[in-house]
Amino acid sequence: MSLAGELLGNWAPIMRSVDLKSASKGRFEVSLDGVLLFSKLESGRFPEAGEVADLFERKLGPALKWRKHKG
Repeated sequence: MSLAGELLGNWAPIMRSVDLKSASKGRFEVSLDGVLLFSKLESGRFPEAGEVADLFERKLGPALKWRKHKG
């Protein structure tokens, strides 16, 4: 699953906006509702697996069970 898919799948109903930005020179930034949560330029590294989701959980609470699963 992609990072965007994970974040939207878990918290879409309670987010106003999420921005994932990548650009030249290795820029990679994640913002939630206009607040920068992670910056590769500031940290000097890409986020580890689950790190961005952990940051979202700190801001928004546990992942929601809002999608109905088929099967």
